[in-house]
Amino acid sequence: MEEKRASKQCGGVLPFFIGVLASLVIGWWVFPQVIYSQKTQPIDFSHKVHVDGEGMDCESCHTFMEDGSFAGLPSNEKCAECHEDLLGESKAEETYVNEYLAKDVEVPWLVYQYQPDNVYFSHMAHKGFECTDCHPDVGNSDTLPTYYENRISGYSKQTMKMWQCERCHAEVGTSNACYVCHK
Repeated sequence: MEEKRASKQCGGVLPFFIGVLASLVIGWWVFPQVIYSQKTQPIDFSHKVHVDGEGMDCESCHTFMEDGSFAGLPSNEKCAECHEDLLGESKAEETYVNEYLAKDVEVPWLVYQYQPDNVYFSHMAHKGFECTDCHPDVGNSDTLPTYYENRISGYSKQTMKMWQCERCHAEVGTSNACYVCHK
């Protein structure tokens, strides 16, 4: 009788570890594949061409309102300052000029860093930081990163998370009180 109990207990170890391994695989690989859809931007935009080739910086196109809030992605009006006609031979530029600019249709860019409505974020309060302290360094890239959209919330996977803001606030000695960032 004692021998049967011991063998049942030992026989339970392998299924336990298989269950743990299966849970890890599902949690780390399967679940993210299910919850996030992958999308591509409407145009294969190269920041590198604009930064290296034209000497532009982030603020050349990404502007802010007086209160420090983000004014949004550049409009056709801003891009037309240089791209009224084709400048190069890239397929992406041709698509932009012919499909969007000529037809006066704004590009439906997918926004990576969109914050929820209950968060107030001012870029002006973060002067002194480089854009790449919080945003991916796309200035050195010829392609845009894949956009991962949460199927439930509609937010981008790339949106800054609260823990990232809290860590930075703690490191620089800024208040982490809820009212500082949340409406």
